[in-house]
Amino acid sequence: MNKKIFSVSIILIVTTIAITSCFSKTALQAPTPTQTNNPAPPSNFVTVSNDKFMLDGHPYYFVGANFWQGMNLGVDGSGGDRSRLVDELDRLHSIGVTNLRMMASSEGPNTEPYRMVPALMTSPGVYDEKVLDGLDFFITEMGKRGMKAVMVLNNYWQWSGGMAQYVSWHEGTPIPYPGDWSVFMAYSAKFYDCAECQTWYRDHIKMIINHTNPYNKLKYRDDPTIFAWELANEPRRYPYSWIDETAAFIKSLDPNHLVTTGSEGTPPRENQDFQRTHDGPNIDYATIHIWPQNWGWYDPKNPTTYDQAEQNALEYIRKHVFDMAVLNKPLVLEEFGLARDWEPVHDIYNPQSSTIYRDRFYKAMFNEVHSLILKGGPIAGDNFWAWGGQARPGDDWIGDPPHETPGWYSVYNIDESTIALVSSHAMDMTHAQNDVIKEP
Repeated sequence: MNKKIFSVSIILIVTTIAITSCFSKTALQAPTPTQTNNPAPPSNFVTVSNDKFMLDGHPYYFVGANFWQGMNLGVDGSGGDRSRLVDELDRLHSIGVTNLRMMASSEGPNTEPYRMVPALMTSPGVYDEKVLDGLDFFITEMGKRGMKAVMVLNNYWQWSGGMAQYVSWHEGTPIPYPGDWSVFMAYSAKFYDCAECQTWYRDHIKMIINHTNPYNKLKYRDDPTIFAWELANEPRRYPYSWIDETAAFIKSLDPNHLVTTGSEGTPPRENQDFQRTHDGPNIDYATIHIWPQNWGWYDPKNPTTYDQAEQNALEYIRKHVFDMAVLNKPLVLEEFGLARDWEPVHDIYNPQSSTIYRDRFYKAMFNEVHSLILKGGPIAGDNFWAWGGQARPGDDWIGDPPHETPGWYSVYNIDESTIALVSSHAMDMTHAQNDVIKEP
């Protein structure tokens, strides 16, 4: 998630589109192939057929959460908490969450600020085996509960090291942490044209895909718990060739799993072409993220801004649903969140603050996803940001990344009204899936 808060409120202008009519495949361009020619994957792997996810021959929809910190929670000993991780997975499973988006990468050194510490990769090609073991444990426990994992392989932002750390390793220069977001973003984007950075990145991809999990004895490429490989968290300013070539590289190593980008879509002040980003034959589905406060649409201190922010978010979804109907590929709303209420505590980071507006936002997003599925649209799942669970501000591994004020977007295990919305949405999605399966 990009945590830059834009000072200018930007109203998303979207031309009115007859969304329902665009779902008729007879009106679409010829679909772009979503996979290279490979044998059908084994059972229990999620696949794509046209604009739908499929699992063992049936359409597959999901309700998910961002639980980026699971790898580090899985560390056995100092820095981890396996007992808590198991409890968190049990709670998520109990409310109907079946998909978790997680970091499968983090770059050191551990002395840098704003980081996941300890890092998985402390220097190019050098790994902390305890953190890798934490990832193994996390994936294995997910598999026991029938959950699927979206594995994020890099990060445009600084909180896991990511692209900026690769550039720093290559140049031997310090990372220009925000403050000045434009300077940081330009530095991070050097990653794409850095041949050595790309070699290190691909070496990491190769290591992860071919790694054998000691708990379930499966190579990651053979583990159906893994839903997809994601190129990076919120890549920006990329050449389209980087998307296409990296996706092809992943598919050459692992033809059985899906590949996606980690794209936000078309956020304010960015001008990447969403369809072009996702039209390559090795990109199986598209992703979008929605951040009303970060993008200047919503101010918790001024709740009158909420209604327009919600409308902007709905239009954002519909615009990108149309794009994917054109490409005939699935779409996932894989990040969205809203702060806790300013009134009456006057502190959006306090766990005691209410969640009235957050709950309204979650309900609106969930209802839109469900409604578009019922209309035959290509959207197929969502992941709220982010599960904090038992943690509170001041604890390790809350739902907010290390560079953020703790408590901004975390959903806690005591947020019963929010959890009830997640659970209700999970039941709606299950019913939608079952109804499709029953159709002749």
